[in-house]
Amino acid sequence: MEIDYNKYQDGLVPAIIQDNETHVVLMLGFMNNEALEKTKETKQVTFFSRSKNRLWTKGEESGNFLNLSSIHLDCDNDTLLIKVHPVGPVCHLGNDTCWAENNETSFGFLSNLEKIISNRQEDNSDHSYVASLFRSGINKIAQKVGEEAVEMVIEAKDDNDALFLDESADLLFHYLILLKAKGFSLSDVEQNLKQRH
Repeated sequence: MEIDYNKYQDGLVPAIIQDNETHVVLMLGFMNNEALEKTKETKQVTFFSRSKNRLWTKGEESGNFLNLSSIHLDCDNDTLLIKVHPVGPVCHLGNDTCWAENNETSFGFLSNLEKIISNRQEDNSDHSYVASLFRSGINKIAQKVGEEAVEMVIEAKDDNDALFLDESADLLFHYLILLKAKGFSLSDVEQNLKQRH
């Protein structure tokens, strides 16, 4: 790993810290060669603190260490991506990240859809299909999942890809509703799969 410490005036390179599991960016720090070597040796991320003008191991005061998973160098040899397993909140203000974001797995649009379904569960209007399903109870929701699964299997045997994808989306949508009705989320399913793996 040939790091170009001379590219910047202070001889430090940026180190982007990312959660190895959730892939959320947690913070940005700076390292010199000594900080990097200590990080490799102790397996806890150590920076060069510009304000303290010394090496600083994240968590040395708070106990919220960043346990090292891997180190990657960018294409210009002047920026590090360090993947970690954080112990506790990363920000000194007590937040998960230095941008006050939650450090949780995101499934992209599916996570947004989970939030919409959760909001609709509380909706008492007659205009929401999702709210009406929740009012109908767990048996009706489970029945809808079964119906959508059968329809998807039928379309899988045909050659109409558009219909197959439509039925797949319907099944996934209703499955998310069933998960919510049972008090679970995609993260719970992911955790279960990880344990099996």
